Amino acid sequence: MFDFLEGYNLWEAFWTTVQLTVLSAVGSLIWGTLLAAMRVGPVPLMRGFGTAYVNVVRNIPLTVIILFTSLGLNQTFGVELGSNVTDTTNFRLAVLGLIAYTSAFVCEALRSGINTVPVGQAEAARALGLNFTQVLTLVVLPQAFRSVVGPLANVLIALTKNTTVAAAIGVAEAALLMKEMIENEAQLVLISAVFAFGFVCLTLPTGLILGWVSKKVAVKR
Repeated sequence: MFDFLEGYNLWEAFWTTVQLTVLSAVGSLIWGTLLAAMRVGPVPLMRGFGTAYVNVVRNIPLTVIILFTSLGLNQTFGVELGSNVTDTTNFRLAVLGLIAYTSAFVCEALRSGINTVPVGQAEAARALGLNFTQVLTLVVLPQAFRSVVGPLANVLIALTKNTTVAAAIGVAEAALLMKEMIENEAQLVLISAVFAFGFVCLTLPTGLILGWVSKKVAVKR
């Protein structure tokens, strides 16, 4: 029944998907946290930048962003991200595009967590002489992260599925292999079922594990 899988490296395709997900998740968490800090910060210019970035990027299709990293950054402006190898460059450009897009959603999830922290705690910290950065990193963000594990898990699951868009610029991940197999093999239903099962195996454990973590670290109020 599954003879059509012979000759195709399914494991390598899904390994590329996992790499895209992990690297993009780490980058999105860092950049999204910085954006959230800008949005709640005391500097009007930074607040304006954070607000504009989130509102603009969230309303641009991910496909447009991924294509811009390739056609715009790479082919028009010559950005290669430290590699002359096309496949490596495309992979890094895809990670960059996924980070730029996903960080906007991370920012909003984290900002909602920041809003759950009682204002009195921040005021008490400032009364002790802590500056904005110290209040944010020592008092507010630790509690905010604990309260948004669930929403961040949803963002991570969405990111895992969004990695399929990287196929648009030739990144050899699962969706690109699926397209190739559908073109070469007369097994549309089985091929779709195999790749659907693969993504379920990636996303379902993520949701279950982070759901359990969310209950364990939830802030009791």
